[in-house]
Amino acid sequence: MVDIAEILMHWHAGRSVREIANSLGVSRNTVARYLAPAIAEGITPSDEPLTAAEWAEWIHLWFPALRDTKLRRTTWPLIEQHRDYITEQIERGVTITTIHQRLRDERGLTCSISAMRRWVHANVPEEVSRSRVVVLRLEPAQPGQEAQVDYGRLGAWVDPATGRKHQVWAFALVLCASRHLFVKPVITMDQHAWCQAHVEAFEFFKGVPARIVPDNLKTGVERPDLYDPKINKSYGELGAHYQLLIDPARSGKPRDKARIERPMPYIRDSFWRGREDSFASVADMEAAALHWCEQVAGQRQCRPLEGAAPLTVFHTVEQPALRPLPRHPFELCRWFRAKVGPDIHCSVDKVLYSVPWKYVGKHLSVRMTVNLVQFFYDGDLVKTHVRKPRGKQTDLADYPPEKIAFHMRTPDWCRKQAEQIGPACLAVIDELLADNALYHLRSAQGVLAMADKHNPERLEAACAKALAVGDPSHRTIKGILAAETDQGDQVARHAGDGGAGAFLRGPQELFNHDAVALDAWDIPVS
Repeated sequence: MVDIAEILMHWHAGRSVREIANSLGVSRNTVARYLAPAIAEGITPSDEPLTAAEWAEWIHLWFPALRDTKLRRTTWPLIEQHRDYITEQIERGVTITTIHQRLRDERGLTCSISAMRRWVHANVPEEVSRSRVVVLRLEPAQPGQEAQVDYGRLGAWVDPATGRKHQVWAFALVLCASRHLFVKPVITMDQHAWCQAHVEAFEFFKGVPARIVPDNLKTGVERPDLYDPKINKSYGELGAHYQLLIDPARSGKPRDKARIERPMPYIRDSFWRGREDSFASVADMEAAALHWCEQVAGQRQCRPLEGAAPLTVFHTVEQPALRPLPRHPFELCRWFRAKVGPDIHCSVDKVLYSVPWKYVGKHLSVRMTVNLVQFFYDGDLVKTHVRKPRGKQTDLADYPPEKIAFHMRTPDWCRKQAEQIGPACLAVIDELLADNALYHLRSAQGVLAMADKHNPERLEAACAKALAVGDPSHRTIKGILAAETDQGDQVARHAGDGGAGAFLRGPQELFNHDAVALDAWDIPVS
């Protein structure tokens, strides 16, 4: 009764319904309901002021239930049946509004929220008051123009299948005009989860807003800045795909995204508290969140919407103003920074991938999708690999040719080259590779390389002679070619004199010739 008297006194002093509601912390509908009898009685703010006792007499006449408490306790026996449930929920921190909503929707309780509050205050005095986040109330946004997004901690959850304890967070995105919410519980907050949740939110709304205001999380914003924030590459690709303006809130300024900050306690209380033990899996949790967004949060009376339901406002006003979804789905990706090692490989998600050898020692940007891994240097694509779950992926063409010649010239390559030279060469190669192909591979490659220094015909003849003597080895064939015995007597031997005639008169003539020459010079010969 004192509260009603205060409402009437404020109204009689000339204050509007909105001013009274904001000042006393009650809804405008409540104020209007208690003012209706006074207005019907013909009382106006211009009349002489009434005392508190006079107002009390009028209130007892207009609201007899306030005097006779039995009139307002007819529904208490219905509420009493759920005493244990209500007490348990209150001890777990669930608000009276949420308890009333759950009893109404799930157990068929037919009583007003006011009756529930009166019963709780009279029978459960240990009810804990809830702290509220004070945010700046901004002017309503234009439909389809803005959405705000953030993470909020829900609490701990034990996976029944594994017995492992997880911290569960709520990804929440709200459309500012209709206040319609999308909530997705997650246990991992990385780039993939952040972008995946955005994609699911846009599919849930069946449209895309023109602008989105995220917090300065590393999964979305790499470098916070008022004028030029650096957006994470994966998040930037998402914005470009949906033609979405990403406008991060200022660091440490939660009022820049007040419309998502304020619903977080409501999400935690209405969706999560008292139910965390009922979820069998993360998928079950996500399905329950979508149902809650439409059937509970979407149907609530929203004060900024003059008591209208967000889902109704969304279908009527905001959904037609959203941009249509792109024709092609967004390809989720992750970006990394990786350094190329001396073995020309980069480690990406615990898998080694090769890149061209000229990038050894340099840092590359890596884009990883479901199927591909792409490497970029200064914005240019330098290598693409098919993604592997584990192990190592090497493209031999990434090595310098001289470093990888041994691996490129396989036994099959050696046999094909030998076939082009001749049957004797092929027989030598087959014999070398017959015992241990890997151990004798370099010898076989060495034999084939002699065709470049000499000619294939001589190599074929040398191989035939090595087979004839029973020693078809690299050393034997090399010796035959060096001694030029690969073609027998048909090869002319060089005497090393440049074609000059040999001296055939013997050593005596040589010495006599020298004595005559010395005598001509009068040099005595000993």
